[in-house]
Amino acid sequence: MPNSLHKLGFALYIALFVGLVFFGKIVGLAADYLWFKEIGLESVFSVTFISQWGLGIASGAAAWAAIIASLLLAQKWAKHGALIFNDEEEAEIPHLEALRQAAPAVLLIGSAVAAFLIGSWAASHWDTLLKFRAATPFGERDPIFNKDIGFYVFSLPFYRFVVGFLQAVLLASSLAAVVVYVLEGKLLVTAGGLRATPWARNHLAFLGGALCLLAALHFQLKMAGLPNIQRAIAPGPGYADLTATLPALKALRFIAVVSAVLLWAAPLLRDAKPALAGIALLAAGSLLSGLYSGLIQRFVVAPNEIVNETPYLRWAIEYTRKAYGIEGVQELEFDPAENLTPQILRRNELTVKNIRLWDHAPLLTTFSQLQEIRTYYDFIDVDNDRYQVNGEYRQVMLSPRELNPAALPSRIWINEHLTYTHGYGLTLGPVNRISPEGLPEFFIKDIPPQASTNLTVSRPEIYYGEARGSYVIVNTESKEFDYPSGDENIYTNYHGSGGVPIHGFLRKLLFALNFKEIKILLSGDITPKSRILYHRTIQERLSKAAPYLRFDQDPYLAVSREGRLFWIVDAFTATEYYPFSERIEGIGNYVRNSVKAVVDAYNGDISLYITEENDPIIQTYRKIFPKAFRDISEMPPDLRSHIRYPQDLFSIQAHIYATYHMTDPQVFYNKEDLWKIPDKSFSNQVQKMAPYYTIMKLGSVGKQEEFILMVPFTPARKENMIAWMAARCDAPHYGKLLVYNFPKQKLVYGPEQIESRIDQDAEISKQLSLWNQGGSQVIRGSLLVIPIENSLIYVQPLYLEATGGGLPELKRVIVAYGNAIAMEENLEESLNR
Repeated sequence: MPNSLHKLGFALYIALFVGLVFFGKIVGLAADYLWFKEIGLESVFSVTFISQWGLGIASGAAAWAAIIASLLLAQKWAKHGALIFNDEEEAEIPHLEALRQAAPAVLLIGSAVAAFLIGSWAASHWDTLLKFRAATPFGERDPIFNKDIGFYVFSLPFYRFVVGFLQAVLLASSLAAVVVYVLEGKLLVTAGGLRATPWARNHLAFLGGALCLLAALHFQLKMAGLPNIQRAIAPGPGYADLTATLPALKALRFIAVVSAVLLWAAPLLRDAKPALAGIALLAAGSLLSGLYSGLIQRFVVAPNEIVNETPYLRWAIEYTRKAYGIEGVQELEFDPAENLTPQILRRNELTVKNIRLWDHAPLLTTFSQLQEIRTYYDFIDVDNDRYQVNGEYRQVMLSPRELNPAALPSRIWINEHLTYTHGYGLTLGPVNRISPEGLPEFFIKDIPPQASTNLTVSRPEIYYGEARGSYVIVNTESKEFDYPSGDENIYTNYHGSGGVPIHGFLRKLLFALNFKEIKILLSGDITPKSRILYHRTIQERLSKAAPYLRFDQDPYLAVSREGRLFWIVDAFTATEYYPFSERIEGIGNYVRNSVKAVVDAYNGDISLYITEENDPIIQTYRKIFPKAFRDISEMPPDLRSHIRYPQDLFSIQAHIYATYHMTDPQVFYNKEDLWKIPDKSFSNQVQKMAPYYTIMKLGSVGKQEEFILMVPFTPARKENMIAWMAARCDAPHYGKLLVYNFPKQKLVYGPEQIESRIDQDAEISKQLSLWNQGGSQVIRGSLLVIPIENSLIYVQPLYLEATGGGLPELKRVIVAYGNAIAMEENLEESLNR
């Protein structure tokens, strides 16, 4: 009796645990549904929910049914035939009788666990199934098997999923059957070999044959996946892969099919030796195929590698350029001259006015000390953008003032979730102007926002932003803090449409359970008009709404014409299955900036605008989630004027272009013209030079100033500059990539060489040494290369900061041009020297 009670108690504990897990899931799903309904994307929730849970439950149920069927069949057939081991052999198996008694329960629980794990794994591939069903052709074919690239991106991953699922089910079913036969004395593995009853042998032969057939499918998929392999010399298969690996895989596929047939025929032939020979041959072939390919590579390919690999290198270059969108890069010549005159500078006054003198890190520190106003406000990041300021096109740097709940003077529940609910306003100023004290000037500053230009902010509250924060509840009986005004605080009520209504007992109970906070249920401050705002971090919010997209790590704020604040985030489609394309860790081998996401900082509304209509991946997702997307033409014009080419994508493309601008296979093979992005020194640390935004004319392709993103290139093993790359950010040329090549016979200083020349300048070195004494330190800003017509200037700001931290002040601007270097208090003086 005590033993029965113990078993009952254990079962109740298990049932309670499972019940709590599923109850927590249901609560989370209910909260998610209300959130998706709030942002108008119920269809995304329903499609995702049905596909995830439907695929998981169906796969788990099918797996469980197959495992149970194998168990029942094994238990039935284990009753036939004599024991295949004697009393002595049975005695050698420890605790056999106890194992036999526990086996039914253990096998039942084990089959359920295995089915659950298989179902969970299958559920994680919900998008693989949906993309397979809604696949959009790329309209391009691979050069080996002549299949549309969509086959590799959408179909092949699904086929791999199906084969992987079947293999997992068959392995679990086989293991269950083996356990039954061993415990029932109908199967024994000894030093002399395998002994089993005919019934057990027939059952396991059938399962083994099915596994061999799946092995044949596995080899077929490996053949199909050859265009996607990565090699040291280049992506995609080469001579050895197509002349050795491919035939070997075909042979292995044939052997696997024959082995399956022999295993199924073994009961009829009453001889397992042919089947065992087939399996042994399959195992040996799997090991020897790699050796065969290696021998072909070493003794056939390597002696004349460039000749043998040329066709495959040509494919790798072509397909990698297409995969990263650099096949249409416009190449131009840039022959720099030392003829920069005051007239040229005046002709390019807008370019000079928009040279960035403030680096992000020191400016963020300065913003924090000058404009946070209160300790519970934070500036998370500084962003670059451009605006028409009093009729003039200006590059600006801006940073939103967000609330930091961790810095509240009193971190009680009411303060964190009901009173302090939002950030307030932003700082925005020109990239080049400095005060006499070496501090930035502002176009927008303070609380409430004070504007010195035509730029105004009418809705400064930031309920959704980059700062990490939990849920907040608005429109409660508790006063909602808006902003400080002298010794007083100004309070407000939320007038937006964001958040989920929290009226009624059931809603309160739901969110109390979801956020594990009983105060939501018991608080008397919550009214029928209250709304709960959650998933408020921009990255979290967008990833929740569109988990199938990858989002840029740097959301930036834009001020609309009406003075409202909107977050703009670049979203990407990517895959790692594009044939003959070089793979980048964490990215894949194909990427497109297919979507611009916009989030209202006040209401939390999400809009996803498609910018790459020709991208088959986003077309596929649009078929799956038709209500989730809008055309870019539907984006309000004032916000569309603030979209910019994403730095993340541009960095990837520049990295790829540094190698794949070499389109001649022999030049590519020898890496004769390999480029790199130069290093830069910032705050005494060496790091890769990041692309930077600026406003300038693009010479023959642009007659007026435009916002661009650019980066220089140097040869891989030298420091002189060889080219620079630009992405155009303004309509109607948005997204066009340009590369300006310098004459190879002319020396053009690279950023690292200019840094060295600055270090060697006696006057500058003396001044820097002086500043670095007496409790202060010099911060050398990023060195920017600025093309002006057919000239190049190099600009580096210098900041002075108290040792141990302080307020960075911009003290000097260094300008290098030709063989001259000047350091003065501002850019104009350095240019005029």
